Formats: sequence, C-alpha cells, structure tokens
Amino acid sequence: MTDTHGAARPGQLSVDRTTTDGIRVVTVHGEIDHAVKDMLSEALLSYDGAAPLRTVVDLSGVTFMDSSGINVLVAVHQAASDDQGWVRIAGAQESVLRLLEIVGLDEVIGCHPTVDQALTA
Repeated sequence: MTDTHGAARPGQLSVDRTTTDGIRVVTVHGEIDHAVKDMLSEALLSYDGAAPLRTVVDLSGVTFMDSSGINVLVAVHQAASDDQGWVRIAGAQESVLRLLEIVGLDEVIGCHPTVDQALTA
C-alpha cells in the first residue's frame, strides 16, 4: 500500500505511507512546522484518530522540525502506546536528531539510523 501527498516546493512537506510486514512506514520529506502539523498528524494517525499499532516514521528527508513536530510525535506515541503499540523514528538528520535529544523524545521513542533497523528493533 502506498499513499503519497506530494510537495510542490522545496521545503514543503510531503508524506508517503507504505506498509511493510504489517508495520506502517511513514516517510516524510521537507520541513515540519506549525503550518504542516495537521497534515503530519493526518498521515500518522488513522481515520478514527488512533495511531496504527506499529509505525516507523522515516525522518531522513526532514530538513527542519520545530515543536509542532515534537507535539505530533508525542501524540502519536501516546495513541499507539494506549493500544499496546509503538512508534519508532528512523533516519533523522543531525539537526532533527539533536532536537529530539534536547527535548528527551529520543528516550521515549526509539530512534534508529535506518528504516530497516527500526523495523527489526
């Protein structure tokens, strides 16, 4: 399954959703800020507002993320955890990974260098 929302300009958010062995993989490209937080939330949450049980968020294409992205990831983590599921982050670039570390989100949501490592962790 693939569901893609394309970006028209560099930096604008684009999201691709696939499924691998029953795990949703959400690949994000561009910048995550207040203007696109709803689009990111929609991509990560299912239609009933609950996160899929298992999700890998591939941030390798994300060049910037502010607190809006952190808030979305926390909400998705909480929704998945409530259903005994999990969320993992893969491929965060150095600046994004540093933000995750500063706020301590890397201690709550597992961060992995690649999607394959996140899928098998």
